Amino acid sequence: MKIYFIRHGETDWNVENKIQGSNDIELNENGVSQAIALGEKIKALGYPIHKIYTSPQKRAKKTAKLLSKAIDVEYEITHGLEEMNLGRWEGFTWKEVKEEDSEIYNSWYSERNTKKTPDGESYEDVLSRSLAAVQSILKNESKDIAIVSHGAVIKCLLCHVNNVPFDQMDQFRTGNTSITIIEASQLS
Repeated sequence: MKIYFIRHGETDWNVENKIQGSNDIELNENGVSQAIALGEKIKALGYPIHKIYTSPQKRAKKTAKLLSKAIDVEYEITHGLEEMNLGRWEGFTWKEVKEEDSEIYNSWYSERNTKKTPDGESYEDVLSRSLAAVQSILKNESKDIAIVSHGAVIKCLLCHVNNVPFDQMDQFRTGNTSITIIEASQLS
């Protein structure tokens, strides 16, 4: 059984390089087009997706809804798949955070495997809740599924599967509506 992890379509904050995190940002026009194209691509490739699970955040939910319509399978909102909560840094660019909150940023960055962002989560927190959500989904599934989620969630899960520390997660960078295929047995 395969899991097709899909990052949501583009938002205005993606374009502006703003940290979205737990903010519930909508897809922009290009993001909607990307999600429609994603559905056409998955249909053309013949991926046998039986069901779609999605983060409850608007950008992921809309991507899942458009994919669902294109490939004619239902989607289900699943808590635990939300983007990393980056606390008070949300709404800023990483450049702004590095400049305006440099001491705290540097401390977090050097220990980001385990350290929480100010008023937010750590990567370990994200892995713990997202892995639990995926494992809960897998208890009820035996056919290929898609999971629409977010960049940090997918990178944390890929670090887990590949036994890579979080400080090396940039090798798993995902673009909007990218598809990452993982064997379900690697996450169960």
